[in-house]
Amino acid sequence: MDQTTNKRILVVDDNSEAADISAELLELHGYQTAVAYAGLPGLEAARTFQPDAILLDLGMPGMDGYQVAAALRAVPDFDQVALIAFTAWGDVVTRQRVIDTGFDDHVIKPANLERILAAVRHAMEKREQLLAAAAP
Repeated sequence: MDQTTNKRILVVDDNSEAADISAELLELHGYQTAVAYAGLPGLEAARTFQPDAILLDLGMPGMDGYQVAAALRAVPDFDQVALIAFTAWGDVVTRQRVIDTGFDDHVIKPANLERILAAVRHAMEKREQLLAAAAP
């Protein structure tokens, strides 16, 4: 088991089974987790749960993952939150749009636990480095 401390991960995915399993696996590795099953509830959960990272599905009905990410990136309070796109889409256009929207990493489903854990760690480190570089 990883000694991950008390980092908080929000999982936002309209596939409730996938979201719940992802959250459970992250909890087994020491993370505190919360789950939302759609974009708008995901934004609300980000406000109340205050995660360190968000594992965010892109293809959701209503407010999709790109819209959630753009809304979060538009609010300075969420600058420190690492965003990981978690999607079955891995084409070139999707990859570029993920970067342009402000995600810190991109995981293609299905992904094994090691890949998810590595992406979470990488995204949080990248976000910390970006904030440190931007500090006066």
